[in-house]
Amino acid sequence: MTRYLDEFAVGEKFTTGEAEITEAMILAFARDYDPQPFHLDPVAAQESIYGTLIASGFQTLALGFRLIWDTGVYAGSSMGSPGFDELRWLKPVRAGDRLHVEAEVIGITPSRSKPDRGIIRVAYRYLDRRGEPVLTVAMMHILRRRQG
Repeated sequence: MTRYLDEFAVGEKFTTGEAEITEAMILAFARDYDPQPFHLDPVAAQESIYGTLIASGFQTLALGFRLIWDTGVYAGSSMGSPGFDELRWLKPVRAGDRLHVEAEVIGITPSRSKPDRGIIRVAYRYLDRRGEPVLTVAMMHILRRRQG
């Protein structure tokens, strides 16, 4: 289902599948990348402002990107990313939460110097099973243009 830069339209939307975040996932990520007590220690997390273990925001961002990648929409056209903007962690993600991502294309810019590619800008909303946003971010993707 690969899509090329020229095949997207501003305002177009798509949705990913779902994934559940488990306590084991939260603990493993925290040990390796974000060892704050409310991510790493269930007892300390109970004493935190969250009252329970929560996933790192970076883990949530990465999990959602995996869901985005798994749609296949960028699989054959992605050339990387120059970055993202407007990252907001809106609500803690806890073990047992199921997340999915809604996407809306907000900009398309063909490269003037490299005609084989361009940048698509996409607003992503990561939602829990209740449909409440837990994270928002605007990402840029460098995509190939269809040749021929």
